[in-house]
Amino acid sequence: MEKLLAMKKLEPRWYERFPRAVPVGIFGMTMAVALLSVFAIENAEDQRQAAQIEQTAQAVASGLERRSNTNAAYLRSSAALFATQAIVEAPLFRTFIKQLHLEGRYVGSDGIGWALKTDRSAVPLVESIMRAGSQPGFSVRPKPGANTNFVVPVMFLEPDSIRNRRAIGFDMYSEPVRRTAMNAAERSGQPTATGRVVLSQEANPNGAAGFLVYMPVFALQPEGGRYKLRGFVYSPFDAQTFLKSSIDTTRLDGAGVRLYDVTPTGLSLMASVSTAEQSGQTVRRPVDVAGHRFMIEIAAPDTPMFTTMSGMTLLFGLLVATLLLVLARLLTQQAAEDRIALKWFEQQSSIRNSLTRELNHRVKNTLANVLSIISLTRRRATTLPEFADSLEGRIRALSATHDLLTQSDWGTTPVALVIRAELAPYAQDLQRHLTMGGPDVELAPNDALSLGLAIHELATNAAKYGALSVEDGRVSIHWEIAAENLARIEWIETGGPVIDVQQQRKRGFGTELIEKIVAHELRNPVDLRFDPEGVRCTLLIPVRRRDGFTMRQGRT
Repeated sequence: MEKLLAMKKLEPRWYERFPRAVPVGIFGMTMAVALLSVFAIENAEDQRQAAQIEQTAQAVASGLERRSNTNAAYLRSSAALFATQAIVEAPLFRTFIKQLHLEGRYVGSDGIGWALKTDRSAVPLVESIMRAGSQPGFSVRPKPGANTNFVVPVMFLEPDSIRNRRAIGFDMYSEPVRRTAMNAAERSGQPTATGRVVLSQEANPNGAAGFLVYMPVFALQPEGGRYKLRGFVYSPFDAQTFLKSSIDTTRLDGAGVRLYDVTPTGLSLMASVSTAEQSGQTVRRPVDVAGHRFMIEIAAPDTPMFTTMSGMTLLFGLLVATLLLVLARLLTQQAAEDRIALKWFEQQSSIRNSLTRELNHRVKNTLANVLSIISLTRRRATTLPEFADSLEGRIRALSATHDLLTQSDWGTTPVALVIRAELAPYAQDLQRHLTMGGPDVELAPNDALSLGLAIHELATNAAKYGALSVEDGRVSIHWEIAAENLARIEWIETGGPVIDVQQQRKRGFGTELIEKIVAHELRNPVDLRFDPEGVRCTLLIPVRRRDGFTMRQGRT
């Protein structure tokens, strides 16, 4: 890599001889023609898009008006029937609505309902009649006040659904927007739409926006030949559903449509469909829905910065793009190679530093353990052969655990493997002398070394003086998770020679090694007991995450 970089520095590329003249000359001659062509094309595209938006706005407005006219026709036919009836009962209302066969042809509306104009004094009578009929829980809400002359509650609303049942009993005349539309419908005798409201079908008072269309129903009075308002046939509309059902979204070509209610204070958004990223071009068109003025807004989709070029622009653009691509490729390739080389050197340096620190740390720990073992063995040995044998056994214990750590690449080491490695010399008759078991527990390298030393000392002393020194002796080693980051290992000897408590310190169980060195390395106290029936030792070992101590974790 270093040789390659050196060669590239010694042999400059051809374009480095003319670093300014070549790119500036090509860029200047072609960009003038390209910019003029792009300007002309973009101007024509803007005009085409404006005409397309106008056409889309006309189509959307026509769709909304057609849907409104269809609704008005159904309401007029309903009002004509109910005007001839003395009482609009539930069976008559449901039968008539079903005969209209609205399924699939009345999309966008929540249905058709009947609202009866009732004097305040007659409200209890109406409630009792409705409760005795098909609405056992019927009640007018909100309760009319003392200054209220009449109410217009919802009596029926088909189709019968959980959503529509929420509207039954609601006094629509108590709400200002609805009241204004009903008064206008009574004066004109024609279907009249409200402004933006939240339908009483909505469970949330701050729910989706909607509107209603009212058609008054009059009854001819015998005396004087005058007409009296009996109530309203009406249709509630969810604004979002009404807008989606009234337009063909496949013909919007990515344009966004918004429906606004025109109020004295401005425009109030009611619904939107296919609102894409806007390019800034919008068209607004008023729409008359049952005598109420709404406003639709068509927003053009965001267009690419450049459209299709003409033949000459494409030819010159291709030439410029090719030349710039070659130049950019050469420059970026050189820059990329430099960055790769620097990154590679930095990574290698980081790996070497990390490995050096890791190796230094592990060697120091190992040497410290060896020095401690030598010091302890020297103090406890009375003869040179005894010192050599004890030291050799403990070094072999370290070696056995080191072999396990090497096999696991100095990563995690299972507790079971450490214990089996140290008990291998005493396991000729495993079923009779040794029992071990516990969950899968992974140990850090240093903790595995300390556990190996402890098990070696316990096993050596058990073979000399304890349960493994007699035919009927047994050793049980079990481990478990004591806490979230802590494992408990218990060594229990039974069936061995009775221990003289007064002489327990002279019998060579490696007490100092276990209680001092191992406890220090594990950072937890060791509970070592010399009971008359046998030795009991409890070790607490930290359990840590793999990425906390794996040497090569995250460095490749």
